[in-house]
Amino acid sequence: MKKKTIAIALAAFSAAIGLTACSGTNTADKSTEAKDVYTVGVIQYATHPSLDNCYEGFVQGLAEEGFVEGKNLKIDFQNAQGDIANSDLMAKTMVTNKVDLMGAVATPAAMSQYSAAKNTNIPMVFTAVSDPVAAGLVKSLEQPGTNATGTSDVLPLVKQVEMIRAFLPDAKKIGVIYTTSETNSISHLKTLEAVAAEAGFEVISVGVANSSEVASAAASVVAQGADCINNFTDNNVVDNLASVLKAANDGGIPVFGSEIEQVKLGCLAAEGIDYVALGEQTGRMAGRVLKGEKVSEIAVEEVKESTPVYNKKVCEALGLELPETYQNAEDVSAS
Repeated sequence: MKKKTIAIALAAFSAAIGLTACSGTNTADKSTEAKDVYTVGVIQYATHPSLDNCYEGFVQGLAEEGFVEGKNLKIDFQNAQGDIANSDLMAKTMVTNKVDLMGAVATPAAMSQYSAAKNTNIPMVFTAVSDPVAAGLVKSLEQPGTNATGTSDVLPLVKQVEMIRAFLPDAKKIGVIYTTSETNSISHLKTLEAVAAEAGFEVISVGVANSSEVASAAASVVAQGADCINNFTDNNVVDNLASVLKAANDGGIPVFGSEIEQVKLGCLAAEGIDYVALGEQTGRMAGRVLKGEKVSEIAVEEVKESTPVYNKKVCEALGLELPETYQNAEDVSAS
């Protein structure tokens, strides 16, 4: 009888151990097991130059950490074409396929991946997310505490407003078009309003729900007497930059961009972030995670530097002169 009782107890103990091994919460922090080929699923939310540059840099950064596509790395790259439903479906598919790591380019893509993977052991690394705390991706920049980390492209709005004042010393109103559902844009708008007020500007803002409303929003900003338009890294607005530029040109006012590619396309000037470098920074972080570092303990990294750029052709067309303090700014009109 004792033998039977002991056998039953041992069986129960073994079953309990098995259940414990199979159970648990998010295990994204466990060390990545060494593999011959790692699979990384990347979602880029939309197609425009700054996000393209982020992805280019991301691949470079992974290579710097020893993960080279075609050798020991397979990248499942997806572009959501600015559609959140596409992004959500892509993220869920990547989770189903059990990729080793997910990479997100822009906030909506990051939110899709985070939602799909938060209860799995799949880590994610994001780039071009201006306010990851407000987006709910991390608990803090210093200690993410989730299965996500990455880089933030928070804009240097103090320098941007200084640039606007230098080019337009008598200006009073800055126009902004922003997407009401984009966390980045709402955060940037709040900061801009505070910074602009200190510099003697009023901010005229018009929110849009989708890309089809950008053109009319730009026209509204001009009609309300804006002396210029200032862009954020808002995906809907940047995707429809031509509509913003047309409205501004019709009103005889300049558009200030948020990065170099927008200035190349017709904005007057910007305190530009290097998005290739940002992506590269993110790729190196992704490589560290694949090597086994705990994603929840890797601090979110922010861009600290910006470079002033301007478009000489646009400057001349508007009858403006390059301010003395920006004589060393790069002219990207011929790029």
